[in-house]
Amino acid sequence: MTETPSKPALALVAHDQKKDDMVRFARSHARRLAAFDLFATGTTGARIIEAAPELPVTRLKSGPLGGDQQIGAMIAEGRITALIFFVDPLTPMPHDVDVKALTRLAELYDIPMALNSATAELIITHPGAIARPI
Repeated sequence: MTETPSKPALALVAHDQKKDDMVRFARSHARRLAAFDLFATGTTGARIIEAAPELPVTRLKSGPLGGDQQIGAMIAEGRITALIFFVDPLTPMPHDVDVKALTRLAELYDIPMALNSATAELIITHPGAIARPI
């Protein structure tokens, strides 16, 4: 039997050109983000920890080295409640297949997914309203 987490779990991912945006988002919303168990891909997680050390972020591998897939597996296992993925729509990604797989899993398992800060704010404003994955 899987143990129910005490907080909803939120995955944080950002493309290279969006990492500064994610850091600003995390810093300005640290109080709200503290209501979540946070998981982030490697470099994104390191940058968030450096900017907001009060946030307990579990770092996974870098996206191109399997971090996107790790988060995808956590979504499939029902361990991630929502995904915030700051996507850079103007820069081609060498690991684009992994990125598409991650967003496809968020859609398939019907978890909230934000691709920009406006939508991310909606997710973190109502952590109690986010249904736990089944």
